Amino acid sequence: MFSKKAGDGSRIFVGLHGWSGDHSTFDPIIRHLPSDGTFISFDLPGCGRSGRPSAHPSLWTLDALSDEIADEIKGLGHTGITIVGNCSGALLGLLVLPKIGNLVNRLVLIDPFAYVPWYFRIFVDSTVGKYAYYSTFANPIGRWITNLSLREHRTGQSDLTESFGTVDHGVAYTYLKLLTSIDGIGGFAPIRHPITIIYGGRTFGAIKRSVAMWRGIWPQAEAIELDAAAHLPIQEDPEGVSRAIFRTQS
Repeated sequence: MFSKKAGDGSRIFVGLHGWSGDHSTFDPIIRHLPSDGTFISFDLPGCGRSGRPSAHPSLWTLDALSDEIADEIKGLGHTGITIVGNCSGALLGLLVLPKIGNLVNRLVLIDPFAYVPWYFRIFVDSTVGKYAYYSTFANPIGRWITNLSLREHRTGQSDLTESFGTVDHGVAYTYLKLLTSIDGIGGFAPIRHPITIIYGGRTFGAIKRSVAMWRGIWPQAEAIELDAAAHLPIQEDPEGVSRAIFRTQS
């Protein structure tokens, strides 16, 4: 897996990007990295500059993907890590945690879904799902229409579908199918690490409902709403996200 390192401080942050993203997702907040921080952002398997897993996409599993990510994080040789998961990267961070929990001090989840909204289920429907996905995300006109229709959930400078212009759509679609196969959040309830949930004030209603669901299983979780942001807080309010991530924990 490809990774990019910024800083050389003793506080270690590991970034896991979301669906259709890559390591550059975190560039806006890396600019605010404090002098005592190190930020390591990964390209997940099959994304950005990381090669696909060796198995055929139809044989990919969440367990195999989380094993690969866990091995990479363990290979960094650090402890006291803060995992920063953006959108679906938050879910992957939660799946990785049992395999590296002794290395992790804290979790930061940015705009994380706790359930699969209907508009994602359409794309994995056995009859029309793949056609709907490619019409929406692989087609430039489909991306433009989708971004326009979601203007209430983004700010003027952000584009919710821009990253799909350069992705490997076979990989992106496989990730979507895997992530939508997660059977509820009950399995994450035993997590007792400190958790910070960051979400945009104009994000999707499903995210806001998800925040309540996450806090329902994690009494230790704090939730930070960023009024200036929508569904892409890292792009839309990098200063606010940075303050929440990089502040010194008491």
